[in-house]
Amino acid sequence: MAAPEPPPQPESGRSLSALLSGIAQAAFHGNAGITDELLRAQLYPEAPPEEFRALRAKMGGLLQSIASADMDLNQLEAFLTAQTKKQGGITADQAAVIAKFWKNHRTQIHESLIGQSRWDHVLKNMNWRVDLKSQLRHIDQINTPVAIVEMELGKNGQVHSPLY
Repeated sequence: MAAPEPPPQPESGRSLSALLSGIAQAAFHGNAGITDELLRAQLYPEAPPEEFRALRAKMGGLLQSIASADMDLNQLEAFLTAQTKKQGGITADQAAVIAKFWKNHRTQIHESLIGQSRWDHVLKNMNWRVDLKSQLRHIDQINTPVAIVEMELGKNGQVHSPLY
């Protein structure tokens, strides 16, 4: 008689990768349609709500740490190794899925974070000069500098008139 198979893990590699994608879409790409309820219903319908919330919080926190540090692959490997050795950390399988996910999505997440951190307007051009008055009726006004700055701002490819 064969030994009974262990019960299936609630998070297969595919489900965990999809969860990471959902977290990234919601947190970094601004997709408000991806909610925790949707992720649980689609990916972990059998998991108790509190177990899913714990997994979601853990993976969200890890992904936030990785993204905010913009980890390269060496930093990521060291970080994930530390997480696997930590009490209540992640498994080696989870670390492998996270590493693969980050390798495939690092650039898009990084670009999204840069886009979110920019102001609406971008400085397109700047000119400046300093004028000194060399001859005036009153001697105390001579050599008083006046700075003139011209900035050209643009937004989404549009160019606006200069600001003085």
